Amino acid sequence: MLDLIVRGRVVTPEGILEDGWVAVSGGRIDAVGTGQAPDAAQIHDAGQSYVMPGVVDGQTHAGSYLGLPGIEPTTRSAIAGGVTTIVDMPYDNPEPLSTPAHLAAKVEAIGRYAHANVALYATVMPGQPLDDIKALANSGVVAFKISAFESSPTRFPRINAALTLDLLDALSDTDLPLGLHNEDQEIVRSRVERARAAGLDGIAVHSQSRPPAAELASTAHFLELAAAVGTHAHIVHISLPRGFRLVENYRDDGYRATGETCVHYFWFDPERDGAELGARMKVNPPIRPGMIDAMWREVMSGRVAFVSSDHSSWPIDNKFTDTIFDAGAGVPGIETLLPAFYTVAKAKGADAIRLTVEQLCERPARFFGLSPRKGAIVAGADADLTIFEEADVVWDSANAEDGLRWSPYDGRRFTGRVAGTFLAGRLAYDGTRVLNRPGDGHYAARGPISWFTGETDQ
Repeated sequence: MLDLIVRGRVVTPEGILEDGWVAVSGGRIDAVGTGQAPDAAQIHDAGQSYVMPGVVDGQTHAGSYLGLPGIEPTTRSAIAGGVTTIVDMPYDNPEPLSTPAHLAAKVEAIGRYAHANVALYATVMPGQPLDDIKALANSGVVAFKISAFESSPTRFPRINAALTLDLLDALSDTDLPLGLHNEDQEIVRSRVERARAAGLDGIAVHSQSRPPAAELASTAHFLELAAAVGTHAHIVHISLPRGFRLVENYRDDGYRATGETCVHYFWFDPERDGAELGARMKVNPPIRPGMIDAMWREVMSGRVAFVSSDHSSWPIDNKFTDTIFDAGAGVPGIETLLPAFYTVAKAKGADAIRLTVEQLCERPARFFGLSPRKGAIVAGADADLTIFEEADVVWDSANAEDGLRWSPYDGRRFTGRVAGTFLAGRLAYDGTRVLNRPGDGHYAARGPISWFTGETDQ
């Protein structure tokens, strides 16, 4: 007998199955159908709610503040947000994941702390030999990431052009993307100092002090370095439509190039929301004024590889500084990713549930080599499922599972909510409480699927 039947409006790659069901056995999807379902030990009837694949959040920072124990609150929040797999950045406190020893420690921490599955980025440090790259790749990291801007010399360093080219060359015969935090350091630092000297301050100045030229120049420089050796170059958070046009130009020329954006770029505008939110909406690259509609058109064009949260686990005290320039960058967002994206998609008149599943589930799973096990409701996939119901919900971070008790989304209305999350066929969140335990999540290693070859050719 099957372990579980989940009934509802099942969102599959072929379309929505009304009166659908998903059959689960041994933590995997056994079959998908409509009408009369097979017998099973348990039945979960979601009614008219959507049964969708578990979300794959392609950009999180679980360990940026608390270190590896930060995996626990981040993944607990993920499960409550319908996110069954996070792709975590390497910039942990006190040092980033750049060696096999670091990887082993983080995988061990996942086994101890994780409520959701965790896939991992790795990085390199300035002056580090590249001997470890192959070992990290062979151990299942899904991508590498570097930064053109130094936020911290130990935790988040700048990688210069020479080492960047060496790393791109080392990855050129693999399917692993190299992601870039795309801000030119010299431009940003000079503009910030000019703003300080002029006595300028506030969230409106944040975008001016990290101008589009800094983001776009860094993007173009990196794309050209990657083109020289044929490596998959990925821009991890594009805040301007032109960034996606630059990526498209390289892709049209036959190079492996992709770009990603984050849901907060569709929700906030410093001219509209700055007076209320101030540093609570500070992220890097900045949220640009007047860009919401233009950025949304990039999603609809297909130029956006996928949308992520860029969840950061900073406490609110990190935002309470004398000037906007000293305030920490980053916002909590993993628990709001799904309802926030769905709400925008619905407001823009898109096929909201299909676009949501495409951008938050299918595409990131393919991108990071996690499909066909993740990202779609198909026979043989892991039974990571999210129950999403349409509802009028006002977000209150006091009820969030991340423990941070603040969010730029506080008081915002969503048109849907997560009513349940299954991890490997077991109910992990019932719409009110996280039911599973730390360690129920697993390390998600990269598989053989590639974004640019075979069945996922883009």
